[in-house]
Amino acid sequence: MTEKDIKILLVDDEPDILEIIGYNLSNEGYQVITAENGVKAVKKAKKEKPQLIILDVMMPEMDGIEACENIRKIPELKDTIITFLTARGEDYSQVAGFDAGADDYITKPIKPKVLISKVKALLRRLKETEQNDSIVQIGNLIINREEYKITLKNEEILLPRKEFELLFLLASKPGKVFKREEILDKVWGNEVVVGGRTIDVHIRKLREKIGDDSFKTVKGVGYKFVE
Repeated sequence: MTEKDIKILLVDDEPDILEIIGYNLSNEGYQVITAENGVKAVKKAKKEKPQLIILDVMMPEMDGIEACENIRKIPELKDTIITFLTARGEDYSQVAGFDAGADDYITKPIKPKVLISKVKALLRRLKETEQNDSIVQIGNLIINREEYKITLKNEEILLPRKEFELLFLLASKPGKVFKREEILDKVWGNEVVVGGRTIDVHIRKLREKIGDDSFKTVKGVGYKFVE
């Protein structure tokens, strides 16, 4: 999938934001669709089926949080990447965004080049889904789920099963914030109930073995893998 095949829905009630960001995204070759509020965003998302949606939070008629919740209810948009672009950087706003189903959170003002870089990082997930989902490769880190094998800088690393599953989950979608509840469900599932500290301990061990900079804590939400 090339840039010209990718549709990006940009939603903001400020015309200047739509014009500036839309212009820069178009220059990169993306198909850009715009909407001025949450109501129009939901309608255009359902009609156009974009691969990425960039949503402002504070908008008239329907805010970004509610729009995100409505978009996530549309089955054909379950794989669409949604990121918030907003001037609100408070923790509670970020938590609300992730609870609504967002994949990421970008605080404005942001330089166009930085935004483009973030957009490209988010869209890499689309390419990952087209590849063999049993192998994840990020730089010099290779994770082979079928063989339970990890190679870092050409050296094999042995991990206990839960650490391996946690690493594979986070690394399968770099940049995506995985909520603690989702991590517990996908890594521990129906096994004995574990406390929240269990995740923290496993993350600490992974930081020691894979690298501290590879894992970022999102306060009050969860963790994400950083390329």
